[in-house]
Amino acid sequence: MTVTFVGAGPGDPDLLPVKAVRVLRACDCVVYDRPSAQRMVDLAPPSAARHRVGLARGERALSQDEVNALLVELGRKHEHVVRLKSGDAFVASRGGEEALALQQAGIAIDVVPGVTAAVGAPAAAGIPLMVRQLSVTVTVVDGNDDPEHGTPPDWDAIAKLGGTLVVLTGRGRIRRTAQALMDGGLAPDTPVAAISAGTRPEQVVERGTLAELPRPLKPPVTFVVGRVAALDLVGGVVEEVLGAHP
Repeated sequence: MTVTFVGAGPGDPDLLPVKAVRVLRACDCVVYDRPSAQRMVDLAPPSAARHRVGLARGERALSQDEVNALLVELGRKHEHVVRLKSGDAFVASRGGEEALALQQAGIAIDVVPGVTAAVGAPAAAGIPLMVRQLSVTVTVVDGNDDPEHGTPPDWDAIAKLGGTLVVLTGRGRIRRTAQALMDGGLAPDTPVAAISAGTRPEQVVERGTLAELPRPLKPPVTFVVGRVAALDLVGGVVEEVLGAHP
């Protein structure tokens, strides 16, 4: 009995790893979060059990404890369960918590890495997270700073790291995050890019600064903070931020 954590990528079904397709087609149970994953869920055999645990219109999402308990129950009942997670299962996700619960229950796990939105969304928006003239470091932060959901980020320390900052799951708190980063020493005119539905046909990209944030966008939103956020290489626009370098 095995539960395989599959990273489904940032949204575009074509970015689903080849190994993930093979695993889905061989499973006898799949657990997923939202209806938007249906095209990927449909890769599972018609006979496979399907369990949606995330929020949907008219229905509540299961709590994390409930999801953990369900995975343990299914892992004991089925031969091969696939836990389908957006992006990469172990980046800004509860996948790590779920894997720990399964491990503690004595259930074997496997992992198929996926393309995290922290990388995929900026790339689709034409934003390279690293350009050696601008940034050679990347920091990925879970922007949900509610203490009830775990240890909140140390924004003061993060502001002092330099380089590129990618903020995930922080759409509702981005103004507070921007202020905390400025309080930590980042300049108000530091570029910010907001990417909604990255890699999908409905992708929208807005740019601004820490002081004048991009307009609010529909979730899911990935934020890029730093000098590279002013670039749009897919659109063919290279800001003077590169200076004399070609």
